[in-house]
Amino acid sequence: MEPLIIEAALNGATPKARNPNVPVSPEEITAGALAAMEAGAAIVHTHIERMDMTGGAAVVRYMEGYAPVLAARPDAILWGTVATGPDVEARFGHYRGLAVAGVRMGAFDPGSVNLGTHGANGLPGASIVYATSYRDIAWLADLHHEEKLGPAIAIYEPGWLRTTLAYEKAGKLPAGAFVKLYFGGRYNFLDGKRSDVTFGLPPTEKALDAYLELLEGSSLPWAVAAIGDCVIETGLASLAIARGGHVRVGLEDFGGQRKPGNLELIAEVVALAADAGRPLASPTDAARILGLPR
Repeated sequence: MEPLIIEAALNGATPKARNPNVPVSPEEITAGALAAMEAGAAIVHTHIERMDMTGGAAVVRYMEGYAPVLAARPDAILWGTVATGPDVEARFGHYRGLAVAGVRMGAFDPGSVNLGTHGANGLPGASIVYATSYRDIAWLADLHHEEKLGPAIAIYEPGWLRTTLAYEKAGKLPAGAFVKLYFGGRYNFLDGKRSDVTFGLPPTEKALDAYLELLEGSSLPWAVAAIGDCVIETGLASLAIARGGHVRVGLEDFGGQRKPGNLELIAEVVALAADAGRPLASPTDAARILGLPR
């Protein structure tokens, strides 16, 4: 079985008020990324403080945290998140500058979804609609191909995977794709509260089986992620390790009562891999497994 890729999602929108261990400043992101790789992560994903920062300003802010990482670890695989904005260029255009600066992956979100939480009556309440149309997805595919960025593919809903597989079947999916199966957990990742209002499939073995049925015949590497939950406690990490998949972990995704650090979560996945006799992928191994173009 090929080495296990651990992707560490260090911060996301998780505030320090929810977990004081989350890295936010560029200095914290640099230290957190280097420590995560030393602990066993092959890929590191982070956000900057403001999602409304776009274009060159976003590139500058990301690279304040990333440049020291790349100087110390030229093999590092880093990627940032999308921005808010009125069009697809505003939301994803900063990936061009990040590619020039040495970043090797970018977000590729092949669908749309409601992200929200429950109101006082328990019904779906406050929400945002995260929308990526088929036209936007085609634009993203061109961007990743032109900039030689490996697509970090988030799968919030089964339809997102079906769209991804259509691109793979047509030979139009950019090189280096990594499919992350996002399962909606017990805690809302927008506010950290226990909630039955979430997205996608639950973090269960049956739900994983449903995704793996869709992936039959595909050559795409895949990982599990429990958004608003613990990928270890749900059993998804163990299932993925046993079935040849990979694992995403970190404080962006974590939901629960305890307040772990990123290194604690990575160590728990490393221990599961050791128990299963599965070696860990280095960044160089991950680049080979994914077929990153740079």
